[in-house]
Amino acid sequence: MNKNNIDRQIIAIGGGGFGRDPKHKKIEKYILEQTNKDNPRILFIPTASAEDKSYIDNYYACFESLSCKPSHISFFSRTPRLNGVFNKADVIYVGGGNTKSMLAVWREWKVDILLRRAYEKGIVMAGVSAGAICWFKQGITDSWASNLNTINCLGFLNEMCCPHYLEESDRQPTVHQMLKDGKTINGYCIDGGSAVHFINEKLINAISFYTDRKAVFVEKNNSIIVEKELPHIIL
Repeated sequence: MNKNNIDRQIIAIGGGGFGRDPKHKKIEKYILEQTNKDNPRILFIPTASAEDKSYIDNYYACFESLSCKPSHISFFSRTPRLNGVFNKADVIYVGGGNTKSMLAVWREWKVDILLRRAYEKGIVMAGVSAGAICWFKQGITDSWASNLNTINCLGFLNEMCCPHYLEESDRQPTVHQMLKDGKTINGYCIDGGSAVHFINEKLINAISFYTDRKAVFVEKNNSIIVEKELPHIIL
């Protein structure tokens, strides 16, 4: 715990979870447990999916069966005053989809500023895919249809993040080439079914919630690309 007795937490998920199967609740339970509250409030931000209805339905199907109070926020219908909504949350969970479009909407609504305030207050930040890379300085995104690209994100964590690392065949070679070419920075590459958990900007856990899934730290050491598998807990 830091000197102000408030821990800043981020849980970044490489893929999977309620968006694919709302009955699979291992990582969701883990996220809720980090609040140390019996019935925490969780706020879902589905901006990256253009607020896809089936995605939101899966969110409620999952979290309404757990000990929590789920809600979500929309930017494409009448939007409430955001300060109050964010301040009431114990967890903010960001969904997957188009990272570039999500960040553009957020900046228009000053969500980037509100998320920073919430993070500093100790509200647990979590998310999958686009909702994982958004917390980092830089992400590897498929927001463009043609190919993977780097994108500058919120910068709560100073590294790069790539989700879906081994489950999508173009991810690993692209990250390696980008590092060789100096187009990205060292960082965390997270497979679907795994996650990384940071407290006060330091990695404390890599997590596997599907069988044989992992996260790695990838860095350029001189001209050589080195992958270090992160020790992980299994849910």
